[in-house]
Amino acid sequence: MRSDNVKKGVPTAPNRSLFYALGYTREELERPLIGVVCSYNEIVPGHMNLDKIAEAVKAGVRAAGGTPIEFPAIAVCDGIAMGHVGMKYSLVTRDLIADSTEAMAMAHQFDGLVMIPNCDKNVPGLLMAAARVNIPTIFCSGGPMLAGKLNDGRRTCLSHMFEAVGGYYAGSLDEAGVEEYEENACPTCGSCSGMYTANSMNCLTEAIGMGLKGNGTIPAVWSARLRLAKHAGMQVMELVKRDIRPRDIMTEAAFHNAETVDMALGCSTNTMLHLPAIAHECGIELDLDMSNEISSKTPNLCHLAPAGDTYMEDLEGAGGVHAVMMELTRKGLLDTTVMTCTGKTLGENLEGVVNRNPALIRPIGDPYSPDGGIAVLKGNLAPEGCVVKRSAVAPEMMRHQGPARVFNSEEEAIDAIYAGKIRKGDVVVIRYEGPKGGPGMREMLNPTSAICGMGLGGSVALITDGRFSGATRGAAIGHVCPEAAQGGPIALVEEGDQIAIDIPACKIELLVDGDTLAKRKAAWVCPEPKIKTGYLARYAKLVTSAARGAVLE
Repeated sequence: MRSDNVKKGVPTAPNRSLFYALGYTREELERPLIGVVCSYNEIVPGHMNLDKIAEAVKAGVRAAGGTPIEFPAIAVCDGIAMGHVGMKYSLVTRDLIADSTEAMAMAHQFDGLVMIPNCDKNVPGLLMAAARVNIPTIFCSGGPMLAGKLNDGRRTCLSHMFEAVGGYYAGSLDEAGVEEYEENACPTCGSCSGMYTANSMNCLTEAIGMGLKGNGTIPAVWSARLRLAKHAGMQVMELVKRDIRPRDIMTEAAFHNAETVDMALGCSTNTMLHLPAIAHECGIELDLDMSNEISSKTPNLCHLAPAGDTYMEDLEGAGGVHAVMMELTRKGLLDTTVMTCTGKTLGENLEGVVNRNPALIRPIGDPYSPDGGIAVLKGNLAPEGCVVKRSAVAPEMMRHQGPARVFNSEEEAIDAIYAGKIRKGDVVVIRYEGPKGGPGMREMLNPTSAICGMGLGGSVALITDGRFSGATRGAAIGHVCPEAAQGGPIALVEEGDQIAIDIPACKIELLVDGDTLAKRKAAWVCPEPKIKTGYLARYAKLVTSAARGAVLE
């Protein structure tokens, strides 16, 4: 066993004495040592139940003959961090999580790991760590929140809550109406109830083979989630026995499967940052252009919130991610020979799976659209690409041209939107919010929600070198690369410039001639960094382009 390095023979007697100090017995040390990486805390609603999940995982490990040993991972609540300096610290935690988990796993020589994440950066951070450490590992997430219910019986969620604020500033909702959303949008623990980033990534743990069936969709408050956790604890022991490791599972074919499921589900655009970063840790480079190739042949089968009015509990009732994958196999869109954490191939896992609700998971022959939920756009405004959640864009905004309204920070833009200075037809440009320029690449959920809440979602586009929450809907185009802080073309846009967006053609163009842009480029001076000390300053020096997943070098 790998853990023999810290527990076997006379040379490790000092190590064993420290295990004894922890209360472990000789009998427990004779078993495989399984690290249980738990992201429990008291500030993230998606993590407040993870202590219960961890106890269930540990019961499963013990039942299968292992010794579980728990240690923590951090997590940020993107909703609480939204709209202020705290959002600069969201994406950057992905690397803190990966680094600290790698350090703990290597320092203590565990034989296997069970990862217990739930919210946005926690899942990709732990997947990155799993790839680096590369010892038998399984994921057991905390589960999604149930949808809320308003006083009139309508279901609701966090994205409606953010848009309610825009409705208040537009005069269509009074303070009591905002309070009703406030008290009902988030009724239980769990990752917020739509196909936002957390649930997108938890679903993709199944698609990539690192999570058991239901990991992405069984609600946090259901007892089935505890049973899943026990089975995950048991299954990691089988992975240890057979020496099945993350890089045996997370192969190039598995990443292409994950991208395909991503397109079918209509996941958050943040997956276009996280999948390349996880693949990078596996020694695999995912090209953004490959995403469009996969999207072009992958029908969009689901319209969960914010794209529609169904929620994660509904997807679970329809058969979950495995039912979506089963539909995709009908046209041969997945490699079913890949290994998974069950110790079986994907094809074996899908035997007997049925789509229990064809109205929610559209049959492969009757999709919402013939292509996937995410599109990568390119053009002179974004030579390296930018990303939009196509499935959440109103039909009338699939093609749009309008004057640029330019802002050098999220705060400037939100002030203008709330003041009623944005008009129908405008293209809001928010820049210097990229990985380096932010630093930290903030999510722009407040501006996009304000636009939609004020009734402008069908007439105003938003473009940024920052990123968007999975709760964002509308013509919200993020990850513009190169970013403004690197002198990308988005830094050269001036107020009133015409911008043309063609989502079906995957094009985005700044309608300014080359000579004029060259003159602007020659006169451009990079602004002073917004933050010059601490972790964010170090991050800004190391982070790469969003087109590469904003990995650190």
